[in-house]
Amino acid sequence: MKTTSASLHPGIPLVIFTLVAAFFAACQPKPESPKGFRLPDGDIEKGKTAFVQLQCHRCHEISGINFPMPPKGPRIEVPLGGKVYRVKTYGELVTSIINPTHVVSPDYQDALRDDKGKSIMPDHNDEMTVQQMIDLVSFLQSQYKLTHPDYNYTFHDM
Repeated sequence: MKTTSASLHPGIPLVIFTLVAAFFAACQPKPESPKGFRLPDGDIEKGKTAFVQLQCHRCHEISGINFPMPPKGPRIEVPLGGKVYRVKTYGELVTSIINPTHVVSPDYQDALRDDKGKSIMPDHNDEMTVQQMIDLVSFLQSQYKLTHPDYNYTFHDM
């Protein structure tokens, strides 16, 4: 039996419209989405200065850079920069600076969290200027070098 569009159930176009609308609605970013977030470019040298001013060098070291001796006190060495298989994104670095509890590396879970589960990294949000953060992110991003895994496999006869 041949059907025509006139003989379709009257609810089918409404179902199709609803599915299409739901599909496009799901593609829209949520209000808390970082989509479109981008600060201006920063100054790498000023970021290096901010790194010391904010005393990031108390716990963080960057290979190849000698910082002044940090003030006395507990020191947990958390290396930053270097060769990585995936470069830290701009958003990841900003988040790590202004919301350090959001992500703590699994390598440092026990050492870098207090008894309430919060990061022990000091909160500089009330003292750090936006420009210092911009420059700090530019400095940190410049310290990561993308490398590729060595896929030099040797096959043996069986």
